[in-house]
Amino acid sequence: MNKKTLTPIFLVSIFVLMLGLSFAAVPLYDLFCRVTGFGGTTQNAQNKELPKIVVNQKYKVRFDTNSNGALAWKFYPEVNTLSLKPGEVHTVKFFVENDSLEPTSGSATFNVSPPTFGVYLNKIGCFCFEKQTLKPGQKRDFVLTFFLDPKVVDDKKTSKISDVTLSFTFFPSDYYKKDKA
Repeated sequence: MNKKTLTPIFLVSIFVLMLGLSFAAVPLYDLFCRVTGFGGTTQNAQNKELPKIVVNQKYKVRFDTNSNGALAWKFYPEVNTLSLKPGEVHTVKFFVENDSLEPTSGSATFNVSPPTFGVYLNKIGCFCFEKQTLKPGQKRDFVLTFFLDPKVVDDKKTSKISDVTLSFTFFPSDYYKKDKA
């Protein structure tokens, strides 16, 4: 083959490769974050994975709750801070109320600070990343069940830190709104 034939084949191959990588980027990044805890990404635990030991070292967990300005919801935890030991399973209630005059939908995101704790925070149950719809004036309770992996005390990056913040933010779910005729 000559150079005039190879150049277009080479360029088309690069285009196909780049297109494939662009579609694979999001799932690969998600996998990377879940494996490494990058950016405070937490782990999802199953009941069979519950810790068998409790480490006698206390951590203070703070809960920060917000709702995006476009979403007229009151959102707050039953407790602002919680003292826990790695290996203990805790359940915390969150209260939400729709202050608007129409049904609205939202989805909660959250992050962990400092981010190095993300890999050790294991959610058993969470309302996060699921669409929630509230009627006007409706109040609902949401539950977070989680534990801190006992391995957190062995990590040099986390062994000297004793305060953790879980920050939750509800954003409107415009995607789920029906078209108004």
